[in-house]
Amino acid sequence: MKILLFGHNYQGARLAQVHQVLQVLSRMKASLAAHRQFYELLARELPDVCRDIEPIDCCRNYQADMALSIGGDGTFLRAAEMIGDRGIPVLGVNIGRLGFLADVPAEETESVMTEILAGRYKLEERSLLQVELDNLPRDFWPYALNEVAVLKQDTSSMISIHTTVGESYLNTYQADGLIVATPTGSTAYSMSVGGPILMPQAANWVISPVAPHSLTVRPLVVNDNTDITLRVDSRNHSYLLSLDGRSIMLDTDERVVLRKAPFSIRVVKRLGHSFAETLRAKLMWGMDKRE
Repeated sequence: MKILLFGHNYQGARLAQVHQVLQVLSRMKASLAAHRQFYELLARELPDVCRDIEPIDCCRNYQADMALSIGGDGTFLRAAEMIGDRGIPVLGVNIGRLGFLADVPAEETESVMTEILAGRYKLEERSLLQVELDNLPRDFWPYALNEVAVLKQDTSSMISIHTTVGESYLNTYQADGLIVATPTGSTAYSMSVGGPILMPQAANWVISPVAPHSLTVRPLVVNDNTDITLRVDSRNHSYLLSLDGRSIMLDTDERVVLRKAPFSIRVVKRLGHSFAETLRAKLMWGMDKRE
């Protein structure tokens, strides 16, 4: 099996866990390649596991059977960006904190990889949001696996976000920002501002305001087959557009159109694993201290 490795170059405090994962892969005789920045960290800090790892500069030109994200959910999101529309399945090994996308504990890597090599796994298709605007930088990846957010640039005043769903005007949000989240992203930024949690295969988006100025405004679930158009007014005539944490500054005359991307990200999951189990484990869903 050819495996493409992703990680962050600031994982110094967790190098022991990275070393453990790579030793497992080495014992399994997997053919390994790593994104150049991650490879340079490994070559510098863990030279004993780098002998059989090939450094890769352009991941989208590399043919792999699977991608392995070693880190947290942020690492997984960067891996998804690097893979793009290639259709390479991604497995997330968690050496970070919460880990919704990267949900395999490092110490379980060997047992999970044994199951995968035996064909005992499943793939989940995760939808993405696509951003369309006139002046998007050429090197900016216009897709988001978690969410797209428009946010005020400074701390002085709110922004006004005029929102249209399909052909219907929805609302003008007076707020610090507005989040449009995928089902995958419903447990991320959107959840932190009170948005609902969606099952991963739901055909919906969640529209959640950030610190709205009106108590009558609530998060809204909409179908994912309709475009969402956002136009922003701001006192300083600019605002931030953020895709999974990657931000650019836009002028207020720039209209943002969001729609479902023409491809999905394939996520590797263990057989018997369920989203309900993840909610109970990660969010202590339904836990009652009285029991």
